[in-house]
Amino acid sequence: MKLGIVGLPNVGKSTLFNSLTQAGAESANYPFCTIDPNVGIVTVPDPRLKVLSDLYSSKKIVPAVIEFVDIAGLVKGASKGEGLGNKFLSNIREVDAIVHVVRCFEDTNVVHVDGEVNPVRDIETINLELIFSDMEMVDRRIAKSAKLAKMDKTVAKELEVLNMIKEKLEEGISVRAIEFDHDDDFAFVASLNLLTNKPVIYAANVSEDDLIDDGVSNPYVKTVKDWAKEEGSSIFVLCAKIEEEIAELDEDEKKEFLDDLGVHESGLDKLVAASYELLGLISYLTAGEQETRAWTITRGTKAPGAAGKIHTDFERGFIKAEIIAYEALVATGSLVAAKEKGLVRIEGKEYVVKDGDVILFRFNI
Repeated sequence: MKLGIVGLPNVGKSTLFNSLTQAGAESANYPFCTIDPNVGIVTVPDPRLKVLSDLYSSKKIVPAVIEFVDIAGLVKGASKGEGLGNKFLSNIREVDAIVHVVRCFEDTNVVHVDGEVNPVRDIETINLELIFSDMEMVDRRIAKSAKLAKMDKTVAKELEVLNMIKEKLEEGISVRAIEFDHDDDFAFVASLNLLTNKPVIYAANVSEDDLIDDGVSNPYVKTVKDWAKEEGSSIFVLCAKIEEEIAELDEDEKKEFLDDLGVHESGLDKLVAASYELLGLISYLTAGEQETRAWTITRGTKAPGAAGKIHTDFERGFIKAEIIAYEALVATGSLVAAKEKGLVRIEGKEYVVKDGDVILFRFNI
């Protein structure tokens, strides 16, 4: 999973990236301090792995990971080359989903590129630049398809979809908000890799005081929540400064720090949960003496497809899967005890893998 962190300059974007990845992206109080996209790999917090590792006496733990890309700040006119313009747009085209950091705090020491805090205006600024970029791409595709549509019915149908997309974009509507009639349309639109078709998670960056009640009393957060609800996007509240403070702490210290604040989840925990939900992802687990590991798959994946995440040979030569739910395995204390109680199931090619399944695949090439 690859997430692009975007936002106007000085909204806390690079501060958040630094705290999430501890990769040390430059963070400064001026626009464009991040000129090239910074990339960091973040492990997905999953307490189940430690429990399974102890159960199996595993030599190592391999968690699932998320790749974060910190993309340079955007200003009005980026689609026309203003600021870092097209560089920003090309970088964002490569990610699976967008984490849009929105400033929801007042601080006279941190300048706002537009002079005042207004999160909805900030969202509209970036959305508009993405829409302009998509319009240019759609126009080019329409010009190309128009020449072929008379001779090819498939292209003619694609041209209809392109013209509908253009019309919606001109109305200021993102592609992800458009309802398409057929599965073929969805597949075609996905192949266009349009910026406004990417799913969005809004990260409302608040002060430490507003974090305590999860931004409920912050009027800026309310406007972002209303926007996200209307658009069908996700939102979570965090304080980038707090994330920066806890980045270097171990798990016990981090929990104690958050407990003292009256906060139960870190920003990373919230972001991971929102990302998995938005992209329809789950994790299944494998465990043994060598390693305990989490594997990320799309919800609805069948057993052979899940096996293919480990190795393509596992999918190609899939025979069966021995499966037990994580909770059942932990409750019985061992795989042997679970088998004695009949809790280990043998599943075939049509089994749909569930979050928390502990699986041993059988295959033959």
